[in-house]
Amino acid sequence: MAVKDRDRFSTATRIRLLGEQTAARVYRSQTKRQARRSRLTSRAALLALVMCSLIVALAYPIRAYVSQRAEIADLEREKAQARQRVEQLRDLKARWQDDAYAEQQIRQRLHYVMPGETGYIVIDPAAAKQARADLVAADRPWYANVWDGIDTSDASDR
Repeated sequence: MAVKDRDRFSTATRIRLLGEQTAARVYRSQTKRQARRSRLTSRAALLALVMCSLIVALAYPIRAYVSQRAEIADLEREKAQARQRVEQLRDLKARWQDDAYAEQQIRQRLHYVMPGETGYIVIDPAAAKQARADLVAADRPWYANVWDGIDTSDASDR
């Protein structure tokens, strides 16, 4: 037994025991880390799966919400434009209620003159030329008018 006791207290035996204990501690810590890593990995995977499913589940309602908000904004803009148009028409109606405005418009649009006035109409030379061309075109065959239109458009391109 003395040899065993001596072996037990020898430096080589102590170093060997320390090495084994250290190796056992390192092994235990590595397995704990691996267990923690695997747990974190499974938790992370589960969290990622939940987040992806939430994103997929909420994608359509959010898209519908955004498109409805855009449609509401468009309708509000149209409503404001319609209100503005209504105000313009009310102003125009109020102007037409005034006899002086109605008389001015009648004289301007229908070329009416008051008794004792002389009415003049100034005709634009280009418009008069076009009117004469239209009268001449009515007397010619249709195919001649087509060719004249082609020639006129060809000349305007140059």
